[in-house]
Amino acid sequence: MDRVIEFATQHYYLIAAWGLTLAMLLWTENRKSGRSVSPAEATRMINKEGASILDIRSKKEWDTGHITGAVHMPLADLERRISELKFDKEKPVIVVCNLGQTAGTATKKLKTAGFTSAVRLSGGMTEWRGENMPVVK
Repeated sequence: MDRVIEFATQHYYLIAAWGLTLAMLLWTENRKSGRSVSPAEATRMINKEGASILDIRSKKEWDTGHITGAVHMPLADLERRISELKFDKEKPVIVVCNLGQTAGTATKKLKTAGFTSAVRLSGGMTEWRGENMPVVK
């Protein structure tokens, strides 16, 4: 441990460069995946703005429970079947996955297809259930 502290004090510029690189990586990854919303914000968007919900989890995960009114389209099928979505392109679309990680990829594809207000659910269904939000089977 003493050697780590010694290295850090003698090579502070390397530590600063590493920290800056890490911060830039996290920032760009967050920007690529789009804006995320909490379950409470998602509920507000659904009730006040008429947001649609797109669940991109597998069929097996979908069958364990999903958000009321959600449309199921697995991520693997999204690019091929995106034209089947009957969502209003001007209204928000909330993309839901299991942990909130893969929803960024779907959000990017939706924005490319013209869905201007696509966002991802922060924490996915795990966070949704964690906050005791309603789930249907």
